Amino acid sequence: MGRRPVELARGIRSILDQVDVDVDIACVGNGWDPATADPPLPPEVRTLHLPENLGIPAGRNRGVPEVAGDVLFFLDDDAYLPSPSFLADGCRMLASQPDVGLVQPRVVDPTGLASPRRWIPRIRKGDPAHSGPVFSCWEGAVLMPRHVFDASGGWADPFFYAHEGIELAWRVWDAGYRAWYAGELEAAHPVIDPARHEYYYRLNARNRVWLARRNLPALLVPCYVGSWTAIQVLRWFRQPVALRAWFAGWRAGWREDAGERRPMRWRTVWRMTLAGRPPVV
Repeated sequence: MGRRPVELARGIRSILDQVDVDVDIACVGNGWDPATADPPLPPEVRTLHLPENLGIPAGRNRGVPEVAGDVLFFLDDDAYLPSPSFLADGCRMLASQPDVGLVQPRVVDPTGLASPRRWIPRIRKGDPAHSGPVFSCWEGAVLMPRHVFDASGGWADPFFYAHEGIELAWRVWDAGYRAWYAGELEAAHPVIDPARHEYYYRLNARNRVWLARRNLPALLVPCYVGSWTAIQVLRWFRQPVALRAWFAGWRAGWREDAGERRPMRWRTVWRMTLAGRPPVV
């Protein structure tokens, strides 16, 4: 959105500095024209101006046709890659494990602050350097083969913000691949409270309901929504204002159009269960 010019320049430079890979970069402006950036973006960077802010997932989707290459990498404008070998290491990982369709790196704060547990996409968080299969992803730095992105249908356009990383991971699993957390790869991002957004609680709840409605077999929809409703009530029962906003989003999730429904196969439910997390929580 053009509000972090210094961070944006740092993130783009971290990609241009990658070694042993060819990069093709597009910068998508959500309600902002990156061609007007100050300081100007490097000439190697293609820009795409979206006159209206379509939301984070839709913005990422619009950028994909603008670039070439067999592997896609999505980077938020306030994140960057500390290592110049990140992309080459990630591509080697994908080549050596063809059943992996999405890679999320370990995320660290560049100032040394403790990383939030939410950046580790596992129920049992454990050691942040430990790698393994996951069923959601932190969306700020994601690497995946283009053909898997196409097969999964891309990011959830209607979500605008929040939980699109869960849907993408689920659809990667349903396409026959695995989503993978790579503790040996590292991306940098400052620790920021997601609740700083006034719409955080509402979209958090609405998109939880939409996740279920869009992606789960009908039998599992009430199980997933019910389990997360109980979790949020337990988390926030001492925060009535937050809980009221959350339930307003919960109601909107049932009333509003969730977009395309692509229920995952029962075989996918079974694979996810065997891998450690059935899609009911």
